Amino acid sequence: MRTLHVVTHPEATHHVEKVVGGWHDSELTPAGRQSAAAIARALRADIPGGADVEIISSDLRRTAQTADAVAELFGVRPVLDRRLREKSYGDAEGRPQEWLDRRFVPPPAEGDRMNHHEGPRGAETRGQCARRVYAAVEDMLRRPHTHQIVVTHGFALTFVVTAWIGMPLESVGSVSFPVPSGSITVLRQDDFFHNRQVVRVGDRPAP
Repeated sequence: MRTLHVVTHPEATHHVEKVVGGWHDSELTPAGRQSAAAIARALRADIPGGADVEIISSDLRRTAQTADAVAELFGVRPVLDRRLREKSYGDAEGRPQEWLDRRFVPPPAEGDRMNHHEGPRGAETRGQCARRVYAAVEDMLRRPHTHQIVVTHGFALTFVVTAWIGMPLESVGSVSFPVPSGSITVLRQDDFFHNRQVVRVGDRPAP
């Protein structure tokens, strides 16, 4: 049995400042730190004592801080992996959200959504983000841990899930698993059928 507990970081300063996140290295707010502690307690209650646990996190401060709160209860040092970062918005990062909104080029309903460029110089396409997240998931699944806690971001989470269920990259152009900040998504593979299950999506722990 293997279980992935996929965490989206809770409230960060870019949320309250209403600036673009992406690779902008914001940190958790006081409320976000409280939520990170609640996430840690929920995971500790859900994962049996003595279980084999690995924690893998995006290297941005808001996710690393969340991972540190979890690691404190498990006694495990997080592995930081920049491939689990949020989609980069290039020149828009750290700027007011309205600045991006005025320049944003929405993707088409049909056609090549994976390589569509949304406007800001230096921004990643959906495909570029998906490819690096897929590579991170493929690497973590080569490691034989029973429980893996993955701390990432809202947009990137979709590709963690689609990589887990084996959806080909070329098929994820229109797929989205919208989850709230500070949530836990549970993915599990059973020992008998070896099915990769999506057990829970976007649960927010009680404070």
